[in-house]
Amino acid sequence: MSDNPINSNTIRDIQTLEDIELLVHTFYGHIRQDALLGPIFNGHISDEKWPEHLHTLSKFWEVNLLGDTGFRANPRAKHLGVDKNLDYDVKPAHFERWLQLWFGTIDSLFAGTIAEQAKMRAMNMANGQFAMMVRNRPGSHSLI
Repeated sequence: MSDNPINSNTIRDIQTLEDIELLVHTFYGHIRQDALLGPIFNGHISDEKWPEHLHTLSKFWEVNLLGDTGFRANPRAKHLGVDKNLDYDVKPAHFERWLQLWFGTIDSLFAGTIAEQAKMRAMNMANGQFAMMVRNRPGSHSLI
């Protein structure tokens, strides 16, 4: 039996908040177990804060994929804080692994236009977040 909660004969596009919640919860389950990313995420988000974090991320992706307007948060500040806490050692490999897991999770659960948008938006966001981190590091003269 597959780990996929959606029967492979019924894979469809992302359509609802429930779909996004499934994606986000499944994805971050993988993140938390990942050898590279798990220690970072688990070190910054305590077990009791994960439900709130997953809710926030589900709302974030709902805004980005389904157009809901109910999201209010500052991911920029969070990512800068993580980079600082890691002594400014976040690398492209971290974002590459995050994208590999994101794409793999999407492909295991969904197929369609919005699923593809989720991949493209994640790629753009990852590139933007990493560039923003580098620009904001002490002594940075980066043109990224």
